[in-house]
Amino acid sequence: MIVATALPYREDRSAPAGLAVDLDRYAAHCRWLVDNGCHGVGPNGSLGEYSSLTPQERRAVARTAVEAVRGVGKVVVGVHAPGSHQARAWAQAAAEDGADGVLCLPPTMYRADPREIVAHYEAVASVGLPVMVYNNPLDTKVDLTPELLAELADVEHVVAVKEFSGDVRRVLEIRERAPGLKVVCGADDVVVESLLMGASGWFAGFPNVFPRESRRLYELGRAGRVEEARALYEPLVAAFRWDSRTEFVQAIKLGMDRVGRYGGPCRPPRGPLTPAHHRRAAADLDRAIAALTGDAL
Repeated sequence: MIVATALPYREDRSAPAGLAVDLDRYAAHCRWLVDNGCHGVGPNGSLGEYSSLTPQERRAVARTAVEAVRGVGKVVVGVHAPGSHQARAWAQAAAEDGADGVLCLPPTMYRADPREIVAHYEAVASVGLPVMVYNNPLDTKVDLTPELLAELADVEHVVAVKEFSGDVRRVLEIRERAPGLKVVCGADDVVVESLLMGASGWFAGFPNVFPRESRRLYELGRAGRVEEARALYEPLVAAFRWDSRTEFVQAIKLGMDRVGRYGGPCRPPRGPLTPAHHRRAAADLDRAIAALTGDAL
């Protein structure tokens, strides 16, 4: 279970949008996640607002994560980029900085065809780090279908897929077509269903809020302990659904604030939750928190 880490900012009028990356607080958060049972962290993902960072900030975030959990947790760095030359450069930087692997979307800001997608991942994989391809057709408008994943599985160093289509039927089909490719659940609100169908991992958002409970849920799902998994999952899933919504970063940061951690603001283009979204997310989070309070997990 790897956590796509949320990124804290501190006010600084000289920084982009008046918000500077708080690397000290970020390092402490990464360590807290691993100390509470998470297997590792994933800096520079969508939840980490990578597209709002300067190149210098982006590399500093990755280096901070590596240093924070060195020897106790894995680091899978997001290397998403418009072109393969840029994604490969980020993968090379991740390798130099000591990352264990990289997570990579298809080319962003361009609806690539299958030939271009394969070339994109071949370039990233040429660095030599394990590559987890990322299927997020909702945002990229590119669908890494099971058929295409079977082709990508033949690329050396491509070892896994973060599957975020929300279609749990794909877990078995991917395993059938590309048996050597690990299927990693990418959407929190289908995690139990995906694990029961044979997903071998979870690249998760809400462990930023509930790390111990999420680790327990992951173990129950992997072990096929359905009744225990359902009992833990059902109070959480309304909150988990925010992981699949446009406002997922703001909602997860709100959850961190509500459990006594620091979520804080987002950089543009993400603004605060609307009053209606804030009320709804807060209610879903508070129900989850109330259900977990006092439970022996």
